[in-house]
Formats: sequence, C-alpha cells, structure tokens
Amino acid sequence: MTTTTVDIDTELSAVNAILGSIGQSPISGIDFNNPEISFIYNILKEVNQDVQNEGWQFNIEYHIKENVNTTDNKIIIASDVIRIDMTDEWDRTRDFVRRKDSDGIWKMYDRVNHTFEFPDDDYFYVNKTRLLNFEDIPAPFQRYIVYRASGRAAVQLVSNAQLQKMLSSFEIQARAACMEYECNQADHNYMGWPDESAYQSYKPYTMLRR
Repeated sequence: MTTTTVDIDTELSAVNAILGSIGQSPISGIDFNNPEISFIYNILKEVNQDVQNEGWQFNIEYHIKENVNTTDNKIIIASDVIRIDMTDEWDRTRDFVRRKDSDGIWKMYDRVNHTFEFPDDDYFYVNKTRLLNFEDIPAPFQRYIVYRASGRAAVQLVSNAQLQKMLSSFEIQARAACMEYECNQADHNYMGWPDESAYQSYKPYTMLRR
C-alpha cells in the first residue's frame, strides 16, 4: 500500500502561481537577475508581510517573558518580530513598541516614558507578532497571499482590469477561508480569559442527562 504525500506550497510554487495567473510560463527556479521574476518575488514578500502584520492565531504569541539585559538595561527584539505589546492592556503607565536604537539594533521602546532603558525592572510579559516564512504559515493563508499578490501583479505588470476583477473574487473567497481558520483555531471568546486558565462553558445538552 502506497502512502500519499502532500507537498506544501513554497515560494517557488507561489511565484509560479502568480505567473500563471497573468498568463506567463512557470519557472524552475527563482532567478533574481530576471527583472520580472524579481518584481513578482518582491510582491509576494510584501503581501506576505502585509497579511501577517494583521496578527493571526498562527503568528501571535502571548505572555512571553522578556528579561532586561543587565548590562545596558535594554531588551533586544528579534528580527522576525514585527509587533510587540504589553500583556497587561489595562496598564497605561507603559506602552511598548519595537524601534531601532542608536546602534541600529531593534529594541523594545517605551512610548510613555520615552526610553529604551528599564533599570528598575527585571522582566516584562509581552505579546509578539512574528513574521514567519511563507512555507511555515497555514495553507489557507498561503492561498490568500498568492491570490492577493496575483491581483497586484495583474494591475502592475499587465494592467488588465478584467483579470484583476476576477482575481479579486478569488481573493475574497480565500480571505473568508482565512477567517474560518482563525475562528476555529483561535478559540476566541467574549469573556477574555487570560493565559494559563481554563473554562468550560455551559452546554445545553447536559440538561438532558438529568
């Protein structure tokens, strides 16, 4: 009995999908010396970042402990972090963002107190939004990014309004699939239960067991 293998989308397959949507032939490798291929690849990267910057269940991490560096009282932010915020949203005495320091390194900056330095604190709990590689994000979002990038390519490369309109309909359907994924996976609730807590809501069918 043979097993079925499912290949994940790669940047190359995404570029080929965009090329196919505007009537171009597929390629065997991404050649950055080719202006058209390089342009489409940049569109793919930009759209990928735009979509992930919204913050979804798959690329947001909550309640992460960040220790203050004992040498300079600062906190360095990893290059893949595109947004950072305090876990305690009710605390308005601080407001953290990512910002480049004078040495050109991304660090955590307090907009309320206008400083990179936290000499009176040992650590903070923060929420992070990370920029993941295209291959590492869920399939519905890969499809959404490809359709969205295809729409931009249709406008910027071939200037075909009718094609762009058709691709927009695919983009809307893919966006709906992303929202369904988000609602199913994120376990959102209006009670706003904090991290490391559990709650089981009342289930109407339990009354039938009485």
